[in-house]
Amino acid sequence: MAEAVAESAEAPAAVRHAEEVMGTVFSFDVRGGDPDAVRAALDEAVAGLHRVDEVFSTYREDSQVSRLARQEIGVADCDPEVAEVLELAAEAERVSDGWFSTRYRGRLDPTGIVKGWSAERAARTLARVAGVSGVSVNGGGDVQMFGAPEPTRAWRVGIADPLRPGGLAAVISAAGVEELAVATSGTAERGAHIVDPRTGKSAVTDLVAVTVVGPRLTWADCWATAAFAMGSRAGLAWLESLPGVEALLITAGDEVRCTGGLAARLG
Repeated sequence: MAEAVAESAEAPAAVRHAEEVMGTVFSFDVRGGDPDAVRAALDEAVAGLHRVDEVFSTYREDSQVSRLARQEIGVADCDPEVAEVLELAAEAERVSDGWFSTRYRGRLDPTGIVKGWSAERAARTLARVAGVSGVSVNGGGDVQMFGAPEPTRAWRVGIADPLRPGGLAAVISAAGVEELAVATSGTAERGAHIVDPRTGKSAVTDLVAVTVVGPRLTWADCWATAAFAMGSRAGLAWLESLPGVEALLITAGDEVRCTGGLAARLG
């Protein structure tokens, strides 16, 4: 019995990898499973990210999305993932009452959903490997987690403080849940890049950052972007209405606003 307890308490083997793609770095941390099977799944996940970049990049004139935006081809002519992403984006637009959009200056631009969706998809590919007990995929600061890194320790994600470089505004814990995602939208890293869909111009609000916590990174990423464009008051009220979603909002005046259930995810 003592040997069995000691063995179960051991940390599972870890496979880690960092990949530059989509103009950022995707970091992988996989715990447990046969190392060869994990590395094969990791190769599949990484190849999938590069394929997504080829298909969806708005910076590539020959990408399917660029050609679709120029009406040179239709959705039926694209990879099936294009239709899937556009359907998800349409749902995000509906749920957010138009505050999330795939249009930028009148042109199709689904990049607001692609990174979160692709990181979540990569994480699910790895989580399906037999014996894997924990997966964390960090795509440019937005994280999808499954399971746990160790039997007695949960995944934890530090939320950067946008007003104090190098500091943390909070730490999110995945304790007690099998899947959790954390996504942040704001101006600290990339400046005023978030667009107000109703004006077509940069969103001017009282916020500097919105972090959304929920089961799926696809939606957490969309909701963080939409809430930022809404501003702190409307954004917080809307996020409170979404089931299974918690959030932390930071204003330019250094005011922190949180959804009612966020405290349960702090740690």
